[in-house]
Amino acid sequence: MTQVSMTVNGKTVSGDVEGRTLLSSFLRDHLSLTGTHVGCDTAQCGACVVHVNGEAVKSCNMLALEADGADVGTIEGQANPDGSLNVIQQAFQDHHGLQCGFCTPGMVMSAAALLKDNPRPTEAEIRKYLVGNLCRCTGYHNIVKAIMAASGQDVSHIAAE
Repeated sequence: MTQVSMTVNGKTVSGDVEGRTLLSSFLRDHLSLTGTHVGCDTAQCGACVVHVNGEAVKSCNMLALEADGADVGTIEGQANPDGSLNVIQQAFQDHHGLQCGFCTPGMVMSAAALLKDNPRPTEAEIRKYLVGNLCRCTGYHNIVKAIMAASGQDVSHIAAE
């Protein structure tokens, strides 16, 4: 066992892990942050996306030891300080960018990373960025619309699906 320490959603945390412990497992099993979903364990679905030092990463493809000393952000840290939904989360709700909700944490985390780097992405840029996030329910249309709305763009011309 090796001790790992990191800042998660602004709080310093530590724990003993085996060398093979994935970051997703550390977050879910050691810290009880179960909003980070694990859908495939092969970095294919994107449900486990978190931010490590400001970059979107698939936490099922990263060892907890690799995040030692890092600043990690999860879906639990996305809400506003008063607990209300942030602009991206609210846009997902307002534009029905979710159905079953399994992919939603990874989608929101990916959207946050995209909007940090590209504050006003086009529909094509959003679709390209989300290529590593799978959704089996929505067909992506309303997810793209929600991300465009979160960026402050007018989406009234986009038909509902």
